[in-house]
Amino acid sequence: MKRVLLILALLIPAFTEAQETHHEIGMGLGLANYYGDLQPKFFASNGYRPMATIVYKFFPTPRVGLRTGVSFAQLTAADSLSRIQINQRRNLSFATNLFEFHGALEFNFLPIDILHRKVSPYIFGGIGVFYFNPYAEDTGGNKHFLRPLSTEGQGLPMYPDRKQYSLVNLSFPFGGGFKFFIGKTLMVTPEIGFRYTNTDYLDDVSKSYVNMDTLEAYKGKLARSMSFRGSAKTGEAYNDPNYNPNYGYQRGDPKANDWFWWTNITVTVYFRSFGNQRPYTKTKCPNFFYGGK
Repeated sequence: MKRVLLILALLIPAFTEAQETHHEIGMGLGLANYYGDLQPKFFASNGYRPMATIVYKFFPTPRVGLRTGVSFAQLTAADSLSRIQINQRRNLSFATNLFEFHGALEFNFLPIDILHRKVSPYIFGGIGVFYFNPYAEDTGGNKHFLRPLSTEGQGLPMYPDRKQYSLVNLSFPFGGGFKFFIGKTLMVTPEIGFRYTNTDYLDDVSKSYVNMDTLEAYKGKLARSMSFRGSAKTGEAYNDPNYNPNYGYQRGDPKANDWFWWTNITVTVYFRSFGNQRPYTKTKCPNFFYGGK
C-alpha cells in the first residue's frame, strides 16, 4: 500500500505539469424566453426577445473550468397569444428587463486546448442572482410597473400571508453547448442555458385574486384594472359573475416557480495562462537507437 501511495505521489506533479491552463473572455448574443404562469411551454412559438452576455472563464485543466458572466435579457408573455381558452379569458400580460450575474462550473467532455484537441461538447451548472421589474400596458397603451400595485394583495394588512416579493432573486443556471476553435485565438460556443428561479412572481402572477373592492380601496382603480383584465379583452364582455373574481379565485399556479432561459452564440478570446509548460517538441533520436547510421 505504501508503494502505491508513493507511486501516486510521484505521478501527481507529472499530471499537473501536463495541464494546459487558459483563460477565455468574450461576448454573446442570442434569444431569451420565459416559462411560467403565462407561458406553460418551454419552447413556445412566441415570446422570444434579445439577450446579450459578457463571460469570463478560467480552466485550470482542459476539462474543468470556472465561469462567470453578466447578462441582459428581455422577457415577455401574454394570455392573448395562448391557445388555452381559460388563459385567453384571463387576459394577463407582462414584460421585464432582466439583469443576471452568475458563476458556475463548466465541464468539457473532451480535453480541449490550443495545442491538442480543438472541439468539445460541454455542460455547466451553478448559481446566479438577477434583477427584474415586471410591467404591463393598460387598455390605452400606457406602461405600468406591477409590483407597487399589489395585484394579488401583496403587503395588504388583510392578507398577511402575501408578502411583497423581492425584485432581486436567485437563479440556478444549467445547460450546455458545443465549443470549437477558429484559428488559434477565437473560440465559438453555441449554448443553451436554463434558469430555475426562487420566485413565482417573475410575471407578477402566482396565487389567487383578492377582493377587488378591497384592492381598489388600498391601491386605487389602476391596481384593480391591472389585477383583473378579463373584461379588457377586445370584442368581448364578461358579464358572467364567475368572471368577477374574488379572494380565492385562481389567478396563477403557486405550486411552481418561474423559469427563464436563453440560447446564444458566444465568441471568446483564448489566453494561455502564465506558467504553462512550453509546448512539447518532438526531437530526432540518434540513429544508434534504431541500429542504423
